[in-house]
Amino acid sequence: MAASLLTGSCQCGQVRYEIDAPPLAMYHCHCSICRAASGSGFATNIVVTAASFHVVRGSASLRSHASSPGKLRHFCGNCGSPIYSRGETTSDRVSVRSGTLDHDPGIRPAFHAYVDSKAPWVEIGDGLRQFAQAPAGH
Repeated sequence: MAASLLTGSCQCGQVRYEIDAPPLAMYHCHCSICRAASGSGFATNIVVTAASFHVVRGSASLRSHASSPGKLRHFCGNCGSPIYSRGETTSDRVSVRSGTLDHDPGIRPAFHAYVDSKAPWVEIGDGLRQFAQAPAGH
């Protein structure tokens, strides 16, 4: 087995990360902040433990933005790719943008979060659970 379970990077490859434990969950986030940061109707994220997430190259290229009180979103300062976010109240977990993963994480979306904020043109028809805000623990 490889040294790390999952790997990923920004679009330009300057920032690389490894995740050495299985993801806790995958979800679609419809909050207005994720929509703006992704430039799309929602963002798909995996949740991992903070202890399992490691930036292995390009940490000096990472920039962060306080998108809301107590929450930082980290992105590549060169290409602008959103990489991960971490909040003070959930500091033991990291939300990683699934689109930055190199390979299939072996997990599929389990729910939709912040559907009260979803874009009016997005129709959810996949049968996954929907939460007005974030479900407990995410």
